Amino acid sequence: MPTYTIHAPPPKIGAAAGNPERFVFVRDGFHFWAFALGPLWLLLHRLWLAFACYIFGYALVGVGLALLRASINMQILVGFLIAVLIGLEAPSIWRWTLTRRGWSTVGFLVAENAEMAEQRFFAQWVQRTANTSAVTLASEYTLPTRRGPPSGSDVIGLFPEPGGQR
Repeated sequence: MPTYTIHAPPPKIGAAAGNPERFVFVRDGFHFWAFALGPLWLLLHRLWLAFACYIFGYALVGVGLALLRASINMQILVGFLIAVLIGLEAPSIWRWTLTRRGWSTVGFLVAENAEMAEQRFFAQWVQRTANTSAVTLASEYTLPTRRGPPSGSDVIGLFPEPGGQR
């Protein structure tokens, strides 16, 4: 099932929290339209800096391939790989741009589609706002919870600490 991150716009001057109608739901995973039409997808989502980096990087790679006198097959393969990379990294680029613009991540959930994600998120939002303010709710979503202090024997991944028994 797809996962979604929910982003809230920065609050306007004098407002307590961002407008829930402007929340953005970003789906993790491969974005086909970013793969197929990378520059247009970047422009559609108003990712101006990412678009400029894409154009500059693609031109730089094109000039490099021309200087190396790469075959047309190699140029097509490199273009395809760049398109795959854009398709895979599209959600990360989008989230990076939202963070750079001052948007905050207010939630993370798993849902079948964007409509279901919106329904689940706002159902929880309404339930929680009945008891708390929107500002408190936003801070609850953004703060991770740790269940106790880390111990000296914590292992992250498959590899134990250096010098430990195998």
